[in-house]
Amino acid sequence: MDKVWFITGCSTGFGRELSNLLLAQGYKVVVTARKLTDIQDIAEKYKENALALSLDVTKPTDIETAVTNAFKHFGRIDVLVNNAGIGYFGAIEESEDEEIRKMFEINFFGLANMTKTVLPIMRKQRSGHILNIASIAGLVGYPAVGYYNATKFAVDGFSESLSKETAPLGIKVTVISPSGFRTDWAGRSANTSKVVIEDYAATAGANKDSIRGYSGSQPGDPLRAAQAMIKVVESENPPYRLLLGQGALRSARAKLDLLKKDFDTWEETTIWADNPKN
Repeated sequence: MDKVWFITGCSTGFGRELSNLLLAQGYKVVVTARKLTDIQDIAEKYKENALALSLDVTKPTDIETAVTNAFKHFGRIDVLVNNAGIGYFGAIEESEDEEIRKMFEINFFGLANMTKTVLPIMRKQRSGHILNIASIAGLVGYPAVGYYNATKFAVDGFSESLSKETAPLGIKVTVISPSGFRTDWAGRSANTSKVVIEDYAATAGANKDSIRGYSGSQPGDPLRAAQAMIKVVESENPPYRLLLGQGALRSARAKLDLLKKDFDTWEETTIWADNPKN
């Protein structure tokens, strides 16, 4: 229980569940949120092992200050959980540029900047584990969340490259890919485009309504997700990717089947495209 965890986005959802569970088990945790008041109760309950810090991951100065203060307080950072994120609903053509860029700043650039700021500490330690909370939407595209998909696909590609760069340095990387969980992601944490185009009602519109409709009653249990993340970190051989939820598993396997079908069907053309010079 001597590991120091640094978690972003702890006001609700996975971040809050994971912080509480870790602290209850005796770990040291840097609990962060944009508003300190949202996490003050956690810090008060676990005064000895919790450090509550204000952090907006879209602000580089916030990131630098939070990481510096965390290191000063605990002397190390063993696990970084990049959990902060938001959603956004709208067909590609309906989606508003300001909302898209806001989501990228949080979901991708905030995660990337957090990682870059913590890496020097982990490199010096020659140890560490980075958990990047992505989504099954980082593997499979869905109507109504195309730009959200794009942020999570970006996290996936970033994380895969990162894992290959840091493995020789003793730093592990795991992408967490959940399906539907009872967090606030599909509730107040996700805005909806003000633009509505009727031609997309049967695709993007229908999926948006479906996701919104089951918000709060998804099969995924955030507490079990938190337990799974701890299990990954404590494992001697953690996976690069952890799917969470039966929906994630079904969707990932369907994607694998689709990829195999396309690869096999078009194999001749794929190979033909090479024309080596003699």
